[in-house]
Amino acid sequence: MIIVFGSINIDLVARVAVLPRAGETVAGPGYEVIPGGKGANQALAARRAGAEVAMVGAVGRDGFAGPALALLGEAGVDLAGVAPVDAPTGVAFIAVDERGENQIVVAAGANAAARAAALDSLAPGPRDTLLMQWEVPEAEIVAAARWARDRGLRIMLNRAPAGPVSPDLAALLDVVVVNEHEVLALGAGLDHVGSDPDAVAAPITQRHRLAGAVTLGAEGAICWADGIRHESPAYPVDVVDTTAAGDTFCGALAAALDRRRGLETALEFAAAAGSLACGRHGAQTSIPDLAAIDAAAAILAEQRNPPHRRTTP
Repeated sequence: MIIVFGSINIDLVARVAVLPRAGETVAGPGYEVIPGGKGANQALAARRAGAEVAMVGAVGRDGFAGPALALLGEAGVDLAGVAPVDAPTGVAFIAVDERGENQIVVAAGANAAARAAALDSLAPGPRDTLLMQWEVPEAEIVAAARWARDRGLRIMLNRAPAGPVSPDLAALLDVVVVNEHEVLALGAGLDHVGSDPDAVAAPITQRHRLAGAVTLGAEGAICWADGIRHESPAYPVDVVDTTAAGDTFCGALAAALDRRRGLETALEFAAAAGSLACGRHGAQTSIPDLAAIDAAAAILAEQRNPPHRRTTP
């Protein structure tokens, strides 16, 4: 099982021709109201990728709470750990341009009241996974990581939004996931500064004995673990919206590792899922199902190991 401790939002999404510059106003034809939040997105992605998933977080006692949880409930995510609190449900304000690039402003709302103590209501097994992001309070992230370490869980952190991770927290992690921009902030926080994702990720993973995955957009993804570099290309799609690509990658990677797939295979599976999410609009509305991910991942695997290069056992 995968336990996701993280944010739950409603996304207000506007399509625009170009993203605004500082001080500029741009007009769009309308907007959509779509379930989102990095925690909820990753929970849904893991569930659609075939994993059993429990969500732990907080929503408000307002009209956005139900819609924010709707797709999670429909998919069969366990929502018993989601607490209603006296704060507005978190909201993300998202502008998406004609190239699929986005700008996002997040108002935490109820996510600031998410508490790691809610994890005590769960009875995880030692083969389960705790998946976290950085849209709930840092102190609660650390407390959740300690809770999971005491119970022998795999601990996976998506350090997004970008920023450092303390050495004490890094020592608790098994897997960290960042994009090509976030990895630079991660490196600075762990006393390694550089401009190349490989140059930053490789020493961090060795020093802290964890696996470090870096998503590279159209270039796919890399992962360093035990001094070995793994890589996967992106699956080719016509990009319309990159909003949930990273979250889909994280959820799919957690699901693949939960099923004890090897790291190389898990990376291809996650890269396929994240790529497919770029081909549809919205956050949770863009997350692919298991059949679609498996089909795309099989194509990536075929590229890595075409029939004429295979050897017969």
